[in-house]
This record gives sequence, C-alpha cells and structure tokens, in this order.
Amino acid sequence: MKFMKMETQHAEYLSLDRYAKEVNTELQSILNYWFSHTYNEKQENFFNKVDKNNVPDATSPKGIVLNSRILWTFSAASQLLVEQTPITDYLTMTETAYQYLITYFKDKEFGGMYWSLDAAGNPLDKTKQMYGHSFALYAFSEYYQLRQQPEILNEAIAIYQSIENHAFDKENLGYIDAFEQNWQPTTALYLSKDGAKKTMNTHLHLLEAYTNLYRVWKNEGLKIQLNRLIDNFLTRIIDPVTQHLISFFQENWKPTSQIDSYGHDIECSWLLLEAAEVLEDKALIEKIKPICVQMAMAAAMGLDKDGSMRYEFDRATGHQNNEKSWWVQAEAMVGFFNAWQISGAKHFLDKSLDVWKFTKKSIIDKENGEWFMSANNQTADKVTLWKCPYHNARACMEIFKRIRR
Repeated sequence: MKFMKMETQHAEYLSLDRYAKEVNTELQSILNYWFSHTYNEKQENFFNKVDKNNVPDATSPKGIVLNSRILWTFSAASQLLVEQTPITDYLTMTETAYQYLITYFKDKEFGGMYWSLDAAGNPLDKTKQMYGHSFALYAFSEYYQLRQQPEILNEAIAIYQSIENHAFDKENLGYIDAFEQNWQPTTALYLSKDGAKKTMNTHLHLLEAYTNLYRVWKNEGLKIQLNRLIDNFLTRIIDPVTQHLISFFQENWKPTSQIDSYGHDIECSWLLLEAAEVLEDKALIEKIKPICVQMAMAAAMGLDKDGSMRYEFDRATGHQNNEKSWWVQAEAMVGFFNAWQISGAKHFLDKSLDVWKFTKKSIIDKENGEWFMSANNQTADKVTLWKCPYHNARACMEIFKRIRR
C-alpha cells in the first residue's frame, strides 16, 4: 500500500511538472501572437480587430476592455517571465497600452473612461460602463506593480474614486452598471439583460480590480469596499441553494434571471479566495474556502464528457448553451486547480487537466496561433473588442505560478 501511494504521488508530480511546462510554453506563444499581430508600431496603438487568418483591420473601433486587458496581460507577464526571456517587446506593449489609455480613453472633462473610440482615437461611445472601468483599474494597478511610478498609481486611484463617487449604491450597496458621460443615469446597460441595473459580471470584475489595487494601495476605504464586495457575493450574488451565481438584479438586489453561467461560477470560485488572501483576513479565508469548493462543484455541472465546459444553462427556459468558449475553458483550468489546492480532492485536479487537454486539442489554433473564439466556431475573428489575451494568458500564468509554488 505504501508503494502504491508513492507511485501515485510520483505520477501526480510528473503530470504537474508537464502541466507547468506546457502552460509556460503556451503563455509565451500567446504573448508573441499579440505582439506580432496586434501591435501597430506606426501609429503606436493596437489593432482591435484581427481575423482568423491574422489579417488586421485598421479601421475598426477601439475598446476600453481590450486595450486594458492588453495592458494587464503584458504587465503581469513582464513580472513573471523576467527571469526566463528578454521582455523588451512586452515592455513596449505595456507602455504603448498605458499611454493610449490615458491619452485617448480618459475623459478629462467628467472623469472616468470612455467605452470606445473610433480608429483615429476620437470618442465613439462616451458612456461610463463600470465593467470597462474595472479592467482599466485592474490594468493600471498591475502596471504600477511593474513600473513603480507614482503617476500610474494616481491614475488607478482616480478610476477607483470615479467608481466610488458615482456608481456605488449607498442605500443598497453594490454598484450600478452604467452611466452617461456626465455620470447621469443611462439605459445603455451593455452587460445587462432586461434593464437590470446591477450585474454579477460587473461586480466580479470590480472584485478582481479592487483586489489588485489593494495589493499596492493599503487604503482603509478601499479595504472596506473590498470587504463589502466579498459580502455582496456571499449574501446576494451566490445562490445559497444552487451555489451558482445569480446574473442580473434590480437596484434592490431582486434577481431578474435564472441563468447559470458556468464560466463565471468557476472564475468567481478562485477570485473570491484571492480577494480574501490579499486582505490577509484569516477568518474570512477559512470561511470562503468551502464556499469556493461548493461553487466549483456547481460549475462542474457544466462539464461535458470530453472534459470541456459548456457556456450556460437557463433554468427558466430549460435551454442549455453548449458553446465551448475559449474564456470558459481558461477559467475552468484555474478554478478546478484552486479547488484541488483547497480540498486535496484529486478529481478537481483531474478536471483541470482534462479541460487543458480539451483546450490543446480543440481551442488552440496550431496553424495561425492564439485560441479560437470557441471550439464550436473556429472561423471567428481572433481579436475583437472582447476577444483578448487576458483569460488564456492569465490561466497559463496562474497554473504556472501555483505549480511552481
């Protein structure tokens, strides 16, 4: 029996060692793709649309989400890979992304960030979407960790203050999703469904953004708001019966949907724990750990026999969305790995490895590089205002760092 246990542990070690090497190789492949195919050196910006054959469209609009995710990705990778590879190209990407964001996306009249620009850099959609603000904050906080320049941190704090001054619901807590340019109410609720003013998706990415800002700015007000965000999830957004996330809400937190989004479930399961760990609250960490495992179990309902994760299920209509999206697979890799680290239950590690196996087979484009939009749609554009290097690069970085630790 002792020999069998040692043999099992040895096999597990080998699978983890291989996993780390593979995701590290894939990470550098992703980064090289984005530098080679999206960096527009002539105009010092990025192509925000590249087709499946890697042909860029220089006339396409530019979005706050994509440009912020580029900044975050290359800032994080520059810190991780500094000992492995020359990062001059990565630093070029970060500096270009940062300068473009503060020069063109930043609203110098009302504060905050525009949603989109035209190809020439003129404001196209001036609405203030908190989803977009969350990624700008996430990116600026990461870039500050890389550069350690006070003006970068000041830009991050300014975005945080805009969110708190205008979007925070002092009566009901949580955050309103969107506003007009001058921070007045709007019906342009891009992340919403049926006019819901609060969304799980926006709160999830505000959670990760506030977590990243608190890493570098130990402000007491931020600490209070990060704790409140965690509590929003524990008491309002996570369904206490199903352990799935509730997607849409009225201002008073009354749910307006019954959609189970498996990718968001598994993503939240590790981001929640990360937030508690950054707060260094031992009691909160121990409280959240079993909840994270329960959420991973709930998300596992979306797994298919081939190891992949489906997109979502609408309990109200019974409709199952079987799309195998690139970002869902990326988050499943990390979320199940995290559940294994918490619980020690090997089936979670197996799930992470199985998703990665599916990703290698059906999501990674071995001919043209990067990841397909989904296994179901391998002809879609490789780069869009939403299709970015953030989920897949982050998954590779997270798995590599966790195994290395």
